[in-house]
Amino acid sequence: MRVNWNYIKLTLLSITIIGLYGFAEHRSKKKRVADISINFLGDNNLYLTEASVNKLLIQNYGTVKNRAKEELVLNTIEDIILSNAMVKNAQVYLTVNGELISKIVQRKPIGRVEGVSKFYLDDLGKRMPLSKDHSARVPIITGKITGKSLEDAYTILNYINEDDFLRKNVIGIHVEEEGKYQLKFRLENFVVNLGGVENLNEKFKNFMAFYAKAAKDNSLEKYAIVSLEFNNQVVCTKI
Repeated sequence: MRVNWNYIKLTLLSITIIGLYGFAEHRSKKKRVADISINFLGDNNLYLTEASVNKLLIQNYGTVKNRAKEELVLNTIEDIILSNAMVKNAQVYLTVNGELISKIVQRKPIGRVEGVSKFYLDDLGKRMPLSKDHSARVPIITGKITGKSLEDAYTILNYINEDDFLRKNVIGIHVEEEGKYQLKFRLENFVVNLGGVENLNEKFKNFMAFYAKAAKDNSLEKYAIVSLEFNNQVVCTKI
């Protein structure tokens, strides 16, 4: 009977590889977490600290460092980090060296509501709690706050943030009533009656033309109200 040595060699090699892989996997699972690294991505990293993330994990998951890797459930750790109201996105993974890496994107406030309830409006139009670690320099939203007025304020803020001049100078949005909004500027005494959120591009184009001319004439301080509510025109009320 002729023996197929190639087949036997291939079988032994396969068994050896499987054994080594299983041994390596077993050793990997028995390894412990050597260190924890918390990385905040982007440039909006003011509302949550590394210490607060560590505290959150300890309170809801227990100590992670020196814990056996096989005991970790990375999805659960991600969910715990995401449960913090300041977190927009989180990714957690383990390196081959046993380091637990957490990459976190914090939420970005674009407006601050000052009413019966005080909170931020974030860049997705959602409510975001105030932070004990940092106060954002964003326009203040006041007046008759409702769900619809917040949606409109979000639309206005998005437009403002796309324009360098408006982003630097608009410091407040006052809700007179739903569909009727007033803007406050950093350096000017007048207020801008915007009306509703329709035709924002046309309204602000007209405003910028008025502002440029009034600034050239040194007459900005003469106005108390600048209204953009009327179709394709700027109506001013002097002091």
